[in-house]
Amino acid sequence: MRIVIASTGASGQCFFIKLLEQLHSLDVETHVILSDWGLWTLKHETGLEKTDVANLCHRIHAAEDLSAAPASGSYPHDGMVVLPCSMKTLAAIASSFADNLITRAADVTLKERRNLLLCPRETPLHEIHLEHMLRLSRMGALIMPPLPGFYGKPGTLEEFVEQFTGRVLDQLGIANSYVTRWDPNPGNPDRGPSLP
Repeated sequence: MRIVIASTGASGQCFFIKLLEQLHSLDVETHVILSDWGLWTLKHETGLEKTDVANLCHRIHAAEDLSAAPASGSYPHDGMVVLPCSMKTLAAIASSFADNLITRAADVTLKERRNLLLCPRETPLHEIHLEHMLRLSRMGALIMPPLPGFYGKPGTLEEFVEQFTGRVLDQLGIANSYVTRWDPNPGNPDRGPSLP
């Protein structure tokens, strides 16, 4: 299995790193596209460098390199994730404005009808943000903001991040044990919820 992962300049680089760590532990081939602002934000939020990313993936492609393999529909992969996805990148993908490798690879992923997961990390959202997300959803992209599910009772930020990235793996069809699955009756599978 081969997954393309892109990171833009939006906040939330801990999600990007956690997803890479999980894919690395599952021995999935990963190709990373890291924008300049993505790298800057990564350093600012985590203290990690490009070499740290390189140790977790099979290959890093320069965002400016439109000759790289993910720019072509003839390059097979099993899905692309943009995590975190800035509103600028979201707008470019929604407009098919393929001015760098991230937006070109996403455009190719859409036209080839492959899985494209966009994880926008912005709040609050205005009308144009929402219109872009709706347009992309209608084109086949999955819009998946990094939002918490509290039924798993995450006790730390690390547990919350792991739960979300495990759900990203679910959407890519990658079996994993990182997600706390919903169980309305833990420890008592024969009894449903009490109703008044």
